[in-house]
Amino acid sequence: WQYHQGPTPSWPHTHLPATFRSLRTATTSNMVLTTILRVGAGAATFIAAAPVVLGAAGFTGAGIAAGSVAAKMMGAAAIANGGGVAAGSMVAALQSAGAAGLPFIANAAVGAGGAITGALLGLWKK
Repeated sequence: WQYHQGPTPSWPHTHLPATFRSLRTATTSNMVLTTILRVGAGAATFIAAAPVVLGAAGFTGAGIAAGSVAAKMMGAAAIANGGGVAAGSMVAALQSAGAAGLPFIANAAVGAGGAITGALLGLWKK
């Protein structure tokens, strides 16, 4: 404010008429509500989509589907590991999630990813 002539403006714009100040507050409230809704929708969408995506990739309750992406991953893991899939590997973890569902911590991580995506999509829209 080195070159500002006159009194230093106060925040939040108290020099504006009351109508404009209330409009600004309403707009901010709407933005907060919209962001909360986007975050919630993103989290819910990711959590609901995770089992569908696992099944589509071939990680099913009955095992790995033949000819699927999961089968190719399993083949590559078996070759790299000398003939078997190592316990705790990515393929084993995804098969476990496909067969039994995601544990709570995995749902929380997937939900957090969805929440972040929802928030970022809100920023991108602007």
